[in-house]
Amino acid sequence: MGFLDWLKAKFASTSAEPDVRVVVNDVVVRCEYPDGLVESVAWNDLQRVSVITTDHGPFAEDVFFALDGSDGGCLVPQGAPEFDVIFERVGEFPGFDDEAFVKAMCCADNNEFLCWERKDCSE
Repeated sequence: MGFLDWLKAKFASTSAEPDVRVVVNDVVVRCEYPDGLVESVAWNDLQRVSVITTDHGPFAEDVFFALDGSDGGCLVPQGAPEFDVIFERVGEFPGFDDEAFVKAMCCADNNEFLCWERKDCSE
């Protein structure tokens, strides 16, 4: 076992959301957290997509998609396999801010990057 493997193993228990179960389908994104909390947001209710970063990395989860709807929302950790699936979908939204997403992926501080927000149809 190399030094990095040892270090990761030593700090593995500090992961913010080690066992989040994320379900993504054509209707909803649902996150089931280890403490029993379940959060979800329907795709057709999605109002805002942000990336939240923390200063807890690199051995703890420190990047999350924040999916906010008018009737719920959830935080999807970057370590979840579904993170990429969600990125593929929201990245196709008209007006998705690729630059904000790239800045978030390069950030090691506590921050929030707004990547997309639903626009009022009357505008």
